[in-house]
Amino acid sequence: MDPAQQQLIAALDALDLAFVDEEPFTAGGCTYCYGEEHFAELSGPPHLVSEDMISAVAFEVDDHWHDFPRLYRRLTPRILRAAATDTLHVDVEVIPSRLLRAAWTTWPPAQAAALRDFWPTWWRATLHTHPDAAPISAREVLSVITVATGTLRPWLDIWTSIWTASADAHLAEFVDDVLVESEITDLEMGFYGEYHATAELMDWLLTDIRDRVHEPGLDDPDHLDFLLTEARAARPDTP
Repeated sequence: MDPAQQQLIAALDALDLAFVDEEPFTAGGCTYCYGEEHFAELSGPPHLVSEDMISAVAFEVDDHWHDFPRLYRRLTPRILRAAATDTLHVDVEVIPSRLLRAAWTTWPPAQAAALRDFWPTWWRATLHTHPDAAPISAREVLSVITVATGTLRPWLDIWTSIWTASADAHLAEFVDDVLVESEITDLEMGFYGEYHATAELMDWLLTDIRDRVHEPGLDDPDHLDFLLTEARAARPDTP
């Protein structure tokens, strides 16, 4: 097994260990959407909660639950394992939105630290896996970790530092994706578009990794000027 994948498995296991000492919990919430059997399931051991209920908690808005932060916290290892293995039945980009609502950075130190360790490990494992074999795309993982941490540049720097065929394949796929219909000129990350990534991505694309990108449009001065003009106009602080 690739070392990066071994590290990812270790990071997921570390999440399980960090959250294992959670105290007993009684779940409750919207009785229109869920029955007592669902609340009983969510109140039991996290490892026994079904994949369907894991996906439901991952996606539902916080006001569906009586104690959303506590419920989401105890199921976070299951949610992230499902995301990393592509067994989550909902859009993974909703995860950081819910984590922020649950105030994950204020959780017990061991739990918050396990999450901080997980983000770069998941990212590196993704980049070291060819897109054809990766459970989810680099763009999706990048969006999750960027919104969860509120920062993009560190993850771009990691990408820049990995000179492998798989990282370059992800790069080609990513660039092709964001340049379709010039999406990069007004690119938001997150389920609700919480993070505006255009400025940082354009700078990174045209400097740090320009020699690794084979995109004819970037060699066309007129098209490049169009992209830069549109990107400046789309900045959030533009009047």
